[in-house]
Amino acid sequence: MRERAEFIDRELANLYPNPPIPLDHTNSYTLLIAVLLSAQCTDARVNKITPDLFKLASGPLNMSKLSVDQINSVVRPCGLAPRKAKAIHGLSLILLNKHSGQVPQTFEELEELPGVGHKTASVVMAQSFGHPSFPVDTHIHRLAQRWKLTNGKSVTQTERDLKKLFPKDRWNEIHLQIIFYGREYCQARNCFGLECPICKALFPLRKTKVITNKA
Repeated sequence: MRERAEFIDRELANLYPNPPIPLDHTNSYTLLIAVLLSAQCTDARVNKITPDLFKLASGPLNMSKLSVDQINSVVRPCGLAPRKAKAIHGLSLILLNKHSGQVPQTFEELEELPGVGHKTASVVMAQSFGHPSFPVDTHIHRLAQRWKLTNGKSVTQTERDLKKLFPKDRWNEIHLQIIFYGREYCQARNCFGLECPICKALFPLRKTKVITNKA
């Protein structure tokens, strides 16, 4: 398994030497909001929605002055929009009242915010604050199973297994590289562990489709 991880690390570094952050943002607050919106919604759709939202409010003070209905009217194209609108309004108030309007820089404080789970907190910690994190989304959860790096019983287990296999100083970059690879080569309804370059290189004798556990 360690050798597989090292091979994957090298291949991804060659394919995506400087992976960009997929969600458009200008600061830690707008990244937090974009990541929150991305749950059950594609990054591409979020990037179409957030410019209109951030024209109205790109910080917690202005966002808190909007009503939940106003926020919802903008983010409606995202899944779970009413819940997300309420969370965006609520966390903005908390940032103002408890954190002087700043996005906190600890997992504990981030995960106390409405609508912010461990994955969202991990993305913000990694991409805004440079803290070594390994956010696991559906692409990473799927590919880690196809590459036999985890049993895929839960995203928590997948994160734990991947952190053991890859160097800590690579976590923030490689999680993005896996996402880009999953989107380009090893999609959910494609490859199935049989066709993409990395799957074929790692498992040349594999004949049976890999059925992955969902995140």
